[in-house]
Amino acid sequence: MTAIHVIGGGLAGTEAAWQIAERGYPVTLWEMRPHTPTPAHHTEELAELVCSNSFGARAVDRATGLLQQELRELGSLVIRVADAHAVPAGGALAVDRAHFSRALTRTLAEHPLVTLRRAEVREIPPGIVIFATGPLTSPALAAQLQQLTGQAYLSFFDAASPIVLGESINRDIAFLASRYDQGEAAYLNCPLNPEEYRQFWQALITAETAPLKEFEQSEKRFFEACLPVEELARRGVDTLRFGPLKPVGLRHPRQPHQRAHAVVQLRPEDRAGRLWNLVGFQTNLRWGEQQRVFRLIPGLEQAEFVRYGVMHRNTFLNAPRLLHPTLQFREHPYYLAAGQLTGTEGYATAVAGGWLAGVNAVRCAQGLPLLTLPVTTMMGALFHFISTANPKTFQPMPANFGILPPLAVPVKSKSARYQAYSQRALQDLAAWQTQLLPQRVAQP
Repeated sequence: MTAIHVIGGGLAGTEAAWQIAERGYPVTLWEMRPHTPTPAHHTEELAELVCSNSFGARAVDRATGLLQQELRELGSLVIRVADAHAVPAGGALAVDRAHFSRALTRTLAEHPLVTLRRAEVREIPPGIVIFATGPLTSPALAAQLQQLTGQAYLSFFDAASPIVLGESINRDIAFLASRYDQGEAAYLNCPLNPEEYRQFWQALITAETAPLKEFEQSEKRFFEACLPVEELARRGVDTLRFGPLKPVGLRHPRQPHQRAHAVVQLRPEDRAGRLWNLVGFQTNLRWGEQQRVFRLIPGLEQAEFVRYGVMHRNTFLNAPRLLHPTLQFREHPYYLAAGQLTGTEGYATAVAGGWLAGVNAVRCAQGLPLLTLPVTTMMGALFHFISTANPKTFQPMPANFGILPPLAVPVKSKSARYQAYSQRALQDLAAWQTQLLPQRVAQP
């Protein structure tokens, strides 16, 4: 019988190990803490929440809420334990983090088919392996992954610009054009006059930034490679105009003889053009400040942000190059990945990756075709996105409605549209589940 290993005892690894064991297969779950600590963790418990204690909104007409409900329908251990240890948090699913992690640690440790090994994995073990080591993958294992995938396909720093929903951009102001009319008009351009630019620049240089973690402050090389837009702006009032906001070669089709003072460009993030990335806007501003400041850009006054800009240490794979939507490595069929390592963001997305990788590890051991979820579900859309995005510009993606396929009948109201997305997702998930083999498989 082929051995199955899960490396990493975070949310993804915990879920993956549970799904494997519940299907009758023995699994070894590797967690290097407490023998090898990390800069962010404080306990030796599995699934420790190192940032917020919130999994996001509960309501199914919210992206994180829909993702949570899909996981409930699929029998997720982590979400079940989160529900059991929830604390009051308005409309969000927040947990008592200590009781939550202890309960998951106890549950995994007591499972007869789970072997919990407290040791750092420095070499990839033989058999079927799920990599779920998260954003703080140890240097030794990162070196193994680099050797496995190629140096260029593993990132150690997340410098991402904000992404906005295309339908929230004011197309009466933003226009499609390419610089000097060369090639396809693939960029949306938001022009600013001198007054608008000065107001935006002033707001940008005075906006509040997010504090860096202690270990990030000591690793300044992460910020030298890609300067935050607010730091660039502080070098002078015209620095952005000669950098990411330069208007040279761009003409408004309705005002061809009038040159803009500055232009913010947005690049499509997906083939359907539903998600747009603010080019050159990697930032360390607080999320609320990003919304306030970037909505000063003409055309983005009502922009809906599906991902805010971030700049922090984050080990992740170039998933479009390396992974199938099953989370299986394209060139290494006995290896899978899960969690933030795959280029997804958020607690619930990590759990979702753990669920799929765990289920597919068992199917791999059985010689069965691996599963993909319907792209109309939040889980299916996430894994489809990370495996088909442009590998040259790939950055981690959280759950959001912008990655779902459009509705057959367009809905104008945002709230009604999100409800329709959620209803379709849960219906399609239910239909998909009826086609699966029984959830539990006899031990081989």
